[in-house]
Amino acid sequence: MADVRVERDVVYGPSGKGLDVYRCDGSALRPVVLLWHGRGPDERDVLEPLARAVAERGVVVFVPDWRSDAPDGGRAHLWESIVFVRHNAGDFGGDAARIVLAGWSLGGKAAAGIGVDGAGLGRWRPSGVVAIASGFDAPAPSTGRVPLDDVAVTQIEPIPFWLVHGTRDAIVDVEKSHRFAKALRERGWRATLIEAETDHAGIVMTEYDPERGRCTPARVRHAIEAGRRTAHVLADAALAF
Repeated sequence: MADVRVERDVVYGPSGKGLDVYRCDGSALRPVVLLWHGRGPDERDVLEPLARAVAERGVVVFVPDWRSDAPDGGRAHLWESIVFVRHNAGDFGGDAARIVLAGWSLGGKAAAGIGVDGAGLGRWRPSGVVAIASGFDAPAPSTGRVPLDDVAVTQIEPIPFWLVHGTRDAIVDVEKSHRFAKALRERGWRATLIEAETDHAGIVMTEYDPERGRCTPARVRHAIEAGRRTAHVLADAALAF
């Protein structure tokens, strides 16, 4: 395995929120994944096992904290993290021209919202989007719009999507990814759907700890295997550009 270096608690915007950067040393600029956690406030640490596995494959991974319980639903945090990565990726060995936007659960919906909306952020768009265990039929915190609705009317240039979902997910049904993939394809977008036999937590190499009320690194086989598969999807998506 490649040696992954982690730079922690990098302040990324006016909100004062922090992010962690996962990368391996090298002289060439590497593709970037900006990876958003789910609904739980300030839970970037939950995605550490996944981020490390992606970075091992030669990708620079930025994982910011954000708060879905903020008055704006976390939109300012999400947008600030995009601006930071676009402007500062090179300082961490990343290529700002090759940014894949990704997220788990609500974070995946946020990423999908940016991918299909096209408004805001100076009309910046990522190279591609990876949505992990996400739903798409309610407003995204990043845009306030419903990604599934936006797909039906958008006129912007398509970008590739990868949808990753556990078939045992009791929090967000895998059918939501099937439906979104179908909607994207019907509009001529490239949508790759990857399923794994695991649950909502396992798809990001974690398991839910009811005593702590949060996800912790996985110990069970199905979650470790599924999380590694998700890491491969994220890395392959980034390395495709």
